[in-house]
Amino acid sequence: MIGTSAVILFACSSLRHSMFQSGAYDLGIYDQVVYLMSQGQPPISSILGFHHMGNHAAWAVYLLSFLYKIYPNVHWLLVVQAIALSLGALPMWHLARQAGLKESQAITISAVYLLYPLIFNANLFEFHPEVMAVPAFLAAVWCARQNRIGWFCVSIIFILGCKAVLSLTVTAMGIWLLMFEKRRLCGAFALSAGIAWFLIATQLIIPSFSGSEVAAVSRYSYLGNSVLDIARNLLFKPELILGRIFSFKTLEYLALLVLPVIWGLSPRHMTPLVSAIPALALNILSDKPHQRDLLHQYSLPILPFLMLAVISSLAANRSWLRDKRAIIVWSIVAFLALGKYGYFWSKYQNSVDTWQAAREAIAQVQTKGGVLTTNRIAPHLTHRQTIKLVDDLSPLPADLSPFEYILLNVRYPGGAGGTGSQEFAAKLANQLKNTPGFQLTYQRDDVYLFRKKS
Repeated sequence: MIGTSAVILFACSSLRHSMFQSGAYDLGIYDQVVYLMSQGQPPISSILGFHHMGNHAAWAVYLLSFLYKIYPNVHWLLVVQAIALSLGALPMWHLARQAGLKESQAITISAVYLLYPLIFNANLFEFHPEVMAVPAFLAAVWCARQNRIGWFCVSIIFILGCKAVLSLTVTAMGIWLLMFEKRRLCGAFALSAGIAWFLIATQLIIPSFSGSEVAAVSRYSYLGNSVLDIARNLLFKPELILGRIFSFKTLEYLALLVLPVIWGLSPRHMTPLVSAIPALALNILSDKPHQRDLLHQYSLPILPFLMLAVISSLAANRSWLRDKRAIIVWSIVAFLALGKYGYFWSKYQNSVDTWQAAREAIAQVQTKGGVLTTNRIAPHLTHRQTIKLVDDLSPLPADLSPFEYILLNVRYPGGAGGTGSQEFAAKLANQLKNTPGFQLTYQRDDVYLFRKKS
């Protein structure tokens, strides 16, 4: 079941990438920095403009560079993501058995996890290192309950290396283990490690490598201009967030989260969700609506603890559904309703008429010289030190000397964040035709490749 899931997830994300639906944010960013790591070069993202550790302090990404040493290919990231998300079913099975469920029930729970729409949807959406933390969270809980303290600590340390913000979930997990699971050593370690890494990452590592505050702070600008300001206002000015918490959008988001597993939730067995409070709060309070859906990765830290609550209810015979077939049917219906598989014959078909031209143009980029291109093309050309984006929000740079190639798709500009007009792209192509330092070397179906004159 796990192997089948991993193959399906990898096939889907690879197909999306091959259809030029992946983007510089974030697949291109991670592909570039992991490639540079594997080459022994500083992992400085030319798209972001700073060192990898200034992004999310995600040191676990360095481990992926060993795969690129074997063969540098962006599909390694997609393989890792598919395996990590699927692998969560294994500790899920062990946790179910640990809770006293029958083997058939444990298999059912694992299937429910794999059918949860967020697993499929987040796998499609680029690459994000926090996917590696999902099975690690589940493994950590199993280790804590088995009193395997050493492996628990290893799991927690790895989770913290996947993304700085996960330190908040680890901190809340420590509180849950201390107060509700009575696992003092594990709880104390998670609590102290989470707080320590949060402060180190947000106040030292990220500012040192990026030269600025944590990037996500801008999503909470109404609460303050820094991490510490936001924390201070949450404590002393709670009225600032009441309108966000008690709103229809929040209710809608909560409904999306629980609907696939609502049959297995019982008020008496919700304590594992204490660990999910930080991620839930961050998503609810954010100015970015895409943090409150089941398409993007932001709800992944919630999923392990949502499933733990389901296991707890099942073990206590408190779930609404107990028949295995009914549970699977519910999960399939939820997946069919909320999974984004339909994108493959709708949204992802929008640029198929330039697919061949884009592939041919990319094949003519034969050196590791700098590239200036669009969001959708970028992750196909990120194995180089310099690659930058051009769209409505990022117009043509005044200095073109760092670039050997400029590749545009005028018909589908595909700007980051959904920007990019054909009018802007057409003007840009005409401007480049009249730029003395570059010559047009390829043109087909509104795809233009310019190369610096030698």
